[in-house]
Amino acid sequence: MFAGLCSLPSLSRAQSQVSDPAIVAVTKGARLVRERVKLEMPVIAENGNAVPLKVSVTSPMSATDYVKAIHLVSDRNPVRNMASFNLGPYSGRAELSTRVRLAGSQNVTAIAEMSDGSFWMDRTHVQVTLSACLDES
Repeated sequence: MFAGLCSLPSLSRAQSQVSDPAIVAVTKGARLVRERVKLEMPVIAENGNAVPLKVSVTSPMSATDYVKAIHLVSDRNPVRNMASFNLGPYSGRAELSTRVRLAGSQNVTAIAEMSDGSFWMDRTHVQVTLSACLDES
């Protein structure tokens, strides 16, 4: 009955090969590891015009091990690659806070691009009661 559970990857360090074109544009097809990145957003946003978002990445931010960039990708926005933030070893902390517009309830993915070429991620779902940035065409 539970034989299929043995083949599941570890939840703490699950790796995935993603075929989503918006994410592949960021990672160039590299594997994503769901670890080291923490994406914080409200579970329910009453208004999609300004949804708070905080991303932090566990990294020493040293000259040899640092976060090069943090990318934000949405599932349903007209422009799915919402933002990219460039960092470096002298950024101090790999952390950012901002507000984003969301065109309805959807998943948001934060991807950390590391100096060694690896990619780490976190994803969360936000339920939006009043959508923003709708494409009227």
